[in-house]
Amino acid sequence: MSATVRIPTPLRSYTDGQSTAEAEGATVGEALDDLAEQYPDLRGQLYDDDDQLRSFVNVYVGDEDIRHTGGPDTPLSGDEEVSIVPSVAGGCRGRECGGMGVRE
Repeated sequence: MSATVRIPTPLRSYTDGQSTAEAEGATVGEALDDLAEQYPDLRGQLYDDDDQLRSFVNVYVGDEDIRHTGGPDTPLSGDEEVSIVPSVAGGCRGRECGGMGVRE
């Protein structure tokens, strides 16, 4: 099965600037492994030292979060769009941002 994987902007430096890539696999995990084979530098951004998907990397098939559909074992039937969505954290308030933060 082939899936189109959407690459978020922060990870595009690991995919030669590509915003999408085609990946082969019967499951999300297989497709992500195929993607990591195509772009070896991406593997460390997706997987931890135990070869588990990093906790701050969210993956969706269509609009469904794979954490609720079987994780990496979520089946792909073809034509799906897989999106990698890294968690975003941080920020500041008021003076901590030089006055550019949230008004209090």
